[in-house]
Amino acid sequence: MERIKIKHLFLAFGILSLALACSENNDGTADTEYPVIDASFTESFPQQCSVVKRGKMLVFRARFTDNVALGSFTVNVHNNFNHHSHTTEYGECADDPEEKTPVDPFTYNKSFDIPGAPRTYEAELEITIPDDVDPGDYHFEIRVVDQTGWQTLRGLSIKIQ
Repeated sequence: MERIKIKHLFLAFGILSLALACSENNDGTADTEYPVIDASFTESFPQQCSVVKRGKMLVFRARFTDNVALGSFTVNVHNNFNHHSHTTEYGECADDPEEKTPVDPFTYNKSFDIPGAPRTYEAELEITIPDDVDPGDYHFEIRVVDQTGWQTLRGLSIKIQ
């Protein structure tokens, strides 16, 4: 019985040591900074209130930065036919005047690893919008996670026509 307790103690100590090692900068200090989603560069898309066409390709572009190392990012697109809000941006978009029931809404939700744990990464992703999806108001959410687990979310309102 005593042998099992010691074994669990060593296992717990090993996991804790690994977690602490992974959360430190090269100088031994803890990583306490969130990663950044940079929307200020010219090629960044979509922006708040962007309009995309059914049957066309949306080319998502974003720049991510972190003080230590980036880990992954996720893109989530879903309808906003009931006018709920996740938007993190300033400025209101002109929503459709009435709420509506989805029939064939567009949805997209995929995560991507960022290879090599860089401090800066420019993501580019082609997303085809089928020509038979419901037009209307949608949310486009971008989430970036660094190697330590800190994450940042950017929520945009877009319209599919």
